[in-house]
Amino acid sequence: MRRPTCLLLLVSLPLGTVRAQVVGPDPRPPADTGIHQGRFIGVVAGTAIVYALTTYFLGKTWYTKRVPFHSFNDNGEWLQMDKIGHATTSYAISRGEYELFRWSGVNERAAVLTGGLIALLYQTTIEVFDGRSEGWGFSKGDMVANLTGVALFMGQQYGFGEQKASLRYGWRQSIYPAYRPSLLGHSAGNQMLKDYNGQQYWLSFNMASVLPVGPSFPRWLNLDLGYSASGMTGGHANPPYFDAAGNEVKFKRYRQFYLSPDITLAQLPGIRTSGAQPLLSAGQFFKIPAPSLEYNPVHGLRVHSLLLPKD
Repeated sequence: MRRPTCLLLLVSLPLGTVRAQVVGPDPRPPADTGIHQGRFIGVVAGTAIVYALTTYFLGKTWYTKRVPFHSFNDNGEWLQMDKIGHATTSYAISRGEYELFRWSGVNERAAVLTGGLIALLYQTTIEVFDGRSEGWGFSKGDMVANLTGVALFMGQQYGFGEQKASLRYGWRQSIYPAYRPSLLGHSAGNQMLKDYNGQQYWLSFNMASVLPVGPSFPRWLNLDLGYSASGMTGGHANPPYFDAAGNEVKFKRYRQFYLSPDITLAQLPGIRTSGAQPLLSAGQFFKIPAPSLEYNPVHGLRVHSLLLPKD
């Protein structure tokens, strides 16, 4: 779907900001103290306000031309970058809402369920908008991706009581918006949302959670598997483009796979026992820049020192 898949995630960030202002040094209440009424009302009201503002903003900016409800198969577009973006957004909203409700005193199982259901509400609302909008359509593939992100969070939290693997977002500016700025973005801020060539999505594994290591092993150390794609100036295929001399410029579309270390900020020494841990757990959407190993079918293996290049 051409609609930026990480837009909802970024619009939802004010929830974390509100919480940061309210929490201060106070950790979430212990499970046996029951619901903290003031916090609970604040979380419910804040969630409702962000949901209302998000749907209003999208209705006014992205969905201006309404048509009868219809479906649309976009599973082959953008080398599936948008589908992974949907899963990442759903995961992030689920986890963020879970932390908010746990902080307000809601018990573990109810908070997990509430976080997942709120994420599905957000994402399903967007898909319904798509289904009634010209140029878009209700996408079953998007809904499968949304469910996958929610299931990744809920399954781990119910099964392990922690997130052994999380989904994270990365970005570096690519060269391709210059060729189709109206589609891929004129500015860096637009390109973070619109240019799939510049986005990376990471499945981040916490090593201390998945390996049989001792207590001295750094619990903040993660290993990430990344996916991105490059060479895309259109969804299914690149439209013809000619330079100033009249020569056709062609780009090869290809997938990219990465391996890179990462950090779980909430597990850093001094933070694990502080009130900032739940906030950082909920708010770490972005991968920390680090050296990486890349493989793609065009360039083969490549090593990157810190930031990924502008392919």
